[in-house]
Amino acid sequence: MSVELKGITKCFGSQKAVNNLSLSLKEGEITGFLGPNGAGKTTTMKMIAGLLCPDSGSIEIMGKDIAQYGLEARKLIGYLPENNPLYLDMYVKEYLTYIAHIYLNKNECASSVENVINITGLNKEKHKKISQLSKGYKQRVGIAQALIHDPKILILDEATTGLDPNQIIEIRNLIKNVGKDKILLLSTHIMQEVEAICDRIVIIKDGEVITDEKKNSISHISESYNIVVEFNRDINCDSLMNIEGFISCEKHDSQILVKAKRDIREDIFSFAVENGFTIKELHLVEEDLESIFTNLTK
Repeated sequence: MSVELKGITKCFGSQKAVNNLSLSLKEGEITGFLGPNGAGKTTTMKMIAGLLCPDSGSIEIMGKDIAQYGLEARKLIGYLPENNPLYLDMYVKEYLTYIAHIYLNKNECASSVENVINITGLNKEKHKKISQLSKGYKQRVGIAQALIHDPKILILDEATTGLDPNQIIEIRNLIKNVGKDKILLLSTHIMQEVEAICDRIVIIKDGEVITDEKKNSISHISESYNIVVEFNRDINCDSLMNIEGFISCEKHDSQILVKAKRDIREDIFSFAVENGFTIKELHLVEEDLESIFTNLTK
C-alpha cells in the first residue's frame, strides 16, 4: 500500500506553491512533513486528500491515479486540516454520527462511532457540545472524524498546535497508536513532536523536497561537524586551523568547540600526540532536528 506523488506542481496565479514535487509514502510509516510557512505543505496535503488538483504531475493512491479515481481514492483517506472545522453547536457523538453517515452504510455507523470514541478517549465528553470542549478535546474530535471510516491513509495538518504539554503528550500517543498500520503524514512546526512520533522526515522549501531521510539518519546530513575537545592544558584553539577540513573554533572555558567540513577527531588526536598533549575529552556533537531544519531552510 502506498501513495505516490510524481512531479506535482501547483500554482496560484503567478505564485508557484508546489514545484515538481515527488514523494512516496508507505504503510506503517509516520512521516513528518516539515517546512517554513509558505513552503507548500498544506497545498501538498490538500492535493493528496483530493481537495485540490495539481496543475501537472500525478498522485496515485494504491496504484490508482486520483484524477481518474477521485471518489474511490478519497474513501481511503482521513484528513484533519489545520483549522479543524468542527460544527461547534453539535454534540460530540451527534457530530461523529453525522460524519459516519457520509462515509459508511447505515448499519455500520453506530459501531464505528463507538470505536473512534474509545480510540480517541472521548467517552466522558461524547454527550457534550463541541463548543464546551477544551482545545485538546476538540483536536481529539477532529482526529476522530478523520478516523471514522478506518482510512488506510491519514493526513494530519498541525494536529498539536495550541495544546498544553499534557494534551500534546496525549495526542502524540494517540497518533503513534493509530499510525501503526496506516500511511500517516503529519505536518507540524514542533520539532519535539517529529522526534517523538515520526519514523521519517521530509523537509520542503519553496515547494520542493530538500531532505527526505529516516529519523535516525537525519543528523548525518549536516554540512558541517561540531567537535568538542579538551586538552590537559590551555592552548590557542587556532593551533588546529592547519588540519584539513577545519572551519572555525571557539573556546568555552577549558573546552574548544571545533567546526569542520568533515569528522577530524583522528586528526585532533594526532595533533595531541605530536605536541605532547593529553586529551581529556573528545566527542562529536550531533545537531538536533531544530538546528538542521534552520540550516536547511534559512
